[in-house]
Amino acid sequence: MVQNVRVRRLLIVLVATVTSLLVAAVGVDFGGAIYAEYRWSRVLRAANGLTADPWVGILGFPFATQAADRRFREVEVRASGVDHPVVGTTSLEATLHTVSVPESSWLITAGESLGVGKVESRIIVDSTHLGRYMGIDDLLVEAPSRETNDATGGTTESGISDSRGLVFTGTPSASGFDEKVSIAVDLTIVGADRTTVVLTPTGVLTGPNTADQEVPDDVLPAVLAAFTTTLPGMKLPFGIAPTSGGARGSDVIVEGIAEGVSVPVDGFRQS
Repeated sequence: MVQNVRVRRLLIVLVATVTSLLVAAVGVDFGGAIYAEYRWSRVLRAANGLTADPWVGILGFPFATQAADRRFREVEVRASGVDHPVVGTTSLEATLHTVSVPESSWLITAGESLGVGKVESRIIVDSTHLGRYMGIDDLLVEAPSRETNDATGGTTESGISDSRGLVFTGTPSASGFDEKVSIAVDLTIVGADRTTVVLTPTGVLTGPNTADQEVPDDVLPAVLAAFTTTLPGMKLPFGIAPTSGGARGSDVIVEGIAEGVSVPVDGFRQS
């Protein structure tokens, strides 16, 4: 009986010791990831002239083995409130998959480039700033209604809707029509460098989940013109070419996806 008690106590001590070591190891690993994210954030801010530290997330566990290999499974970078010469303010995002850093360090420094297996790059304009640019102060942007989407809901893996039939709701006061209306808008990306977004209205929307406001024929051209605009200079982080555009939440978003590229640390912000 005494022997069994001693064995139980020994097992309890061993389990407690192993658990403590595992907790300590996990804590050290997370601490290393947090430190790396902080350093990456500071470098990206300085290298790209940002006014605030971008959010950086180094994903995957354990972090230590990734750092030792100088190869990270996935890194996310997000910066909001970035000054833009056309719309005033945008948000920038990049998701980097299979990221290789130079052999000199598992941290990054300005002036170097990262090897990336796949990059998803995005520029985002929220409804407020887009509305100010268009002269529609109460503008709200929404994804196309389910009736105009495909069987998957019309969104990409990043949550971006189809580029056709976006729902723009607002009061086009400049047109002389002071009622809130909902307009179907198509988004296209044009230009030699594909950095210009064109928003083209296709008609008035009524019914559920719209302003449900008809527009008289005599003012319809002016109303549609108020919802027509061109956004030049929509350059994606790291200079990735756009592959899709649409809405996400109440924002207009343009995304580009590329594989097997080298991205410069100072190329996150392009304008």
